[in-house]
Amino acid sequence: MKIPFSPPYIDDSVINEVMDSLKSGWITTGPKVKALEGEVMKLTGAQAALGVNSWTSGTIMMLRWFGLGPDDEVIIPAYTYCATAMAVLWAGAKVVMVDCREDFNISVDAIRKAITPNTKAIIPVDIAGFPSDYKSIMSLVKEPEVRALFHPTNEVQRKLGRILVLNDSAHSLGAQLEDSPIGTNTDLTVFSLHAVKNITTAEGGMVCFNMPAPFDNEQLYKDMRLMTLNCQTKDAFTKSQAGGWRYDIVGKGMKVNMADINAAIGLAQIRQYDRLLAERKRIFNTYNEAFSAYDWAILPPCKAGGAESSYHVYALRIKDFTEQQRDDMIKEISRYDVAVNVHFVPLPMLTYYKQLGYDIADYPQAYENYKHEISLPVYPQLDDEKVKFVIEAVVKAHDAIANGRQA
Repeated sequence: MKIPFSPPYIDDSVINEVMDSLKSGWITTGPKVKALEGEVMKLTGAQAALGVNSWTSGTIMMLRWFGLGPDDEVIIPAYTYCATAMAVLWAGAKVVMVDCREDFNISVDAIRKAITPNTKAIIPVDIAGFPSDYKSIMSLVKEPEVRALFHPTNEVQRKLGRILVLNDSAHSLGAQLEDSPIGTNTDLTVFSLHAVKNITTAEGGMVCFNMPAPFDNEQLYKDMRLMTLNCQTKDAFTKSQAGGWRYDIVGKGMKVNMADINAAIGLAQIRQYDRLLAERKRIFNTYNEAFSAYDWAILPPCKAGGAESSYHVYALRIKDFTEQQRDDMIKEISRYDVAVNVHFVPLPMLTYYKQLGYDIADYPQAYENYKHEISLPVYPQLDDEKVKFVIEAVVKAHDAIANGRQA
């Protein structure tokens, strides 16, 4: 039996939605993108949602909108995918990395210690789909002493009057925090709709706007939609109509819009997301029940403290294993044709960030989480037989490594 790690969910409804887009003669930004934005708003409760071509471009765009400069700092966890840091760098600011908690997510205490007069934004990350502690983070940035440290350098920053919180929810579409869906917990939320995510558009992302008054989120959506299209005053559809060629460019825009042909995939999926999410939860619970019988298995967080995961991946940790033993165990699992992964290599361990001066020794919990983590597959196509096969492969691989019997 061969078990891939994260194939996209493609059924007849997805194929039909894509064919409808192809047959319509309009495949770039249009009605299907607008429909997908509406479905995300319905799912999350966000005041507005904007489709973009990736999580990274959407985050760069919003950090640029906030007006970051070369002396400004953005706090992110050291335990995340490189895009979190890359977005900050491409927006022109400095990355300040802090350590995480045992549950993988960013440490609020570490955030507090890292705040300086140059801090302009914080980007928490929902690792594997489990929400960060947004209540504490939002309370922190609103504290009088923290507000007093904030030094705005443009009108948008003055209007907010405090540090911006943009959550990296690449993994957590469908997650909940205190009965509130992820997407409404901070100022801005950016979801990924990449090929391996719970809902995919092949490549894509979604920016959810929940800026506080006096910001107008509907107007912000319109402004950012313009931004995604090079600040061109007419979209391609309007411009293509007879006599509609004339347009203007009204700002320094970007070209990061989502296309209808991509949105069609996600649109078909999100309309059945209740069922798809329940299937992911079924697999997660099956893993939990099986691995709870082994004292070497550290189960990932999924439902605790008012938070519930989106069940994106199963981030299993192997108690007392070294990084090398973990790597050997992955090789052993692969002998059974089961594909697993690691989420993530902490940023300070990657060449580029090491060259920038970050040192993993400064982030002990990030390394501790990473060194013995193995991500197991979670997706609706995994039936009970396949899940059982994955569990058996993991148990056999652990026993082989623990007892020095690897091939």
